[in-house]
Amino acid sequence: MRPFRKWAVLAVAAITTLCSTRAATSEPGGLHLNFFPFAGYATWSKDVNLDKKFMYGGLVGLGLGRYLGAEGYYSWLKPQTVYGNGDSLFTAASQSPRSTQTTKGYGADLTLNLLPAHTFNPYVLGGWHEEKLTSDVAGVADRFQNGLEFGGGVKLGLGLKTAIRLEVRDKLWKLDSPPAPSDKSLSNFFYMGGIQFSLGGTGGDSDHDGVKDKDDKCPNTPIGVHVDASGCPIDSDGDGVPDGIDQCPDTPKGATVDARGCPSDADKDGVWDGIDQCPNTPAGVVVDARGCPVDSDGDGVPDGIDKCANTPAGAKVDATGCPIDSDGDGVPDGIDQCPGTPPNTKVDARGCAVDSDGDGVTDDKDKCPNTPPNVKVDSDGCPIELSEKETELLDKGTITTREIHFETAKADILPESQTVLDDIGRILIQWPQLRIEVGGHADARGSAAYNMTLTQKRAQAVLDYLLGHYPQINKDQYVAKGYGKTMPVASNKTIEGMAKNRRVEFKVLNTEELKKEKERRRLMQKGE
Repeated sequence: MRPFRKWAVLAVAAITTLCSTRAATSEPGGLHLNFFPFAGYATWSKDVNLDKKFMYGGLVGLGLGRYLGAEGYYSWLKPQTVYGNGDSLFTAASQSPRSTQTTKGYGADLTLNLLPAHTFNPYVLGGWHEEKLTSDVAGVADRFQNGLEFGGGVKLGLGLKTAIRLEVRDKLWKLDSPPAPSDKSLSNFFYMGGIQFSLGGTGGDSDHDGVKDKDDKCPNTPIGVHVDASGCPIDSDGDGVPDGIDQCPDTPKGATVDARGCPSDADKDGVWDGIDQCPNTPAGVVVDARGCPVDSDGDGVPDGIDKCANTPAGAKVDATGCPIDSDGDGVPDGIDQCPGTPPNTKVDARGCAVDSDGDGVTDDKDKCPNTPPNVKVDSDGCPIELSEKETELLDKGTITTREIHFETAKADILPESQTVLDDIGRILIQWPQLRIEVGGHADARGSAAYNMTLTQKRAQAVLDYLLGHYPQINKDQYVAKGYGKTMPVASNKTIEGMAKNRRVEFKVLNTEELKKEKERRRLMQKGE
């Protein structure tokens, strides 16, 4: 096997052994002794008259801590001269016999470890060496070669105080005996390997956690992790990521975390995964401490996306949490006990049509709203028994009264007229579909212009009274008009005739509505 191949096999074997070691350092700390029995292979400069040879030896070193050391060694080998020519140490072709040169080497060096606390530790060395060469030829005196040497290698930790050591040294020779081929220093390389043993020292800290390997119950702790006195990682928040590398300390118990020790929140609801009992909460939903949606009004749509908070209990809602009101009566479905209410029908809290005038017929069916109390009505809510004025209105299309009195030559209504006005007002509000003209009439006294103006003011005063006391009346369907003395119903030559001409008339302008009512009553009488 070639020398370099042997060296490679030795290195592979060392690394394989290293991989099976859990906690190892290549150099102890503190003051300690190193012992290094070695075997190796010596190669010489091409100008040196010696052949390549295996060598053996030992080294003792004093470690001054992990990094620096001083070493002394002794080695032994028996190379032969390559050429004859006596025992010359430089190469020169000759037919004289070869001789054996027993070579004893010794020297001292300073060493510098580059990564002493690690399993793989490269190092460099430098110092002084000397080789004593003794020939087997009688009469040849011992010869000495000495000078500087430099080298380096690697230590592969096998334990706390054991390491494979592989190194190479360049020993410089200078052949000054004539006729030497050169006056320059010649490089001779020595390759060595073996096991280094250490005595004393403070021991190692393989994982650099501040706890010596001999006391470390948790070797191979990752760099940066905080450990306790036994060398085991501290995890204050119990999230599985040790203090020191945990970028999110004080994680709540049970929360799922990433490699950095930070909690995750997949549904972005503010409650960490692992604690969140309702994962996959929709965006925008308000949740409780468990991560579950809050539904304050109990309508099935969570707070946060509920656009109609405080929905009444029992109401049906749409996807936005707003009540559904199919019939548009203001009472939501689910609470509405009378669905399908006609549009614009006034309803109560149950969603059922109200009976504003208390006649037993709800407003949505009542054709005569505002019926006076205690009046009998038909199925349409209209009075069955009509008063004299109602009959007059129905038959003639007019209500005529001479019982509304005013101050002389003024439009101010006298108090005793209010009873009459109220009777008429209660009748008119039952006929919201009628269009009414309030007409004022005078006797023949006074000028035509004067009477026209006065009756106009008095008709307007009557209308104003009705509008002020009966808000049910639609003012757009009423008009006031003064006729003066242009439409007498009796002779103005007598006191009785003038009294009949002074009157107020309430005339229906859309008489077709009265015809419809008459026909309705006729059919009811026939039972149709």
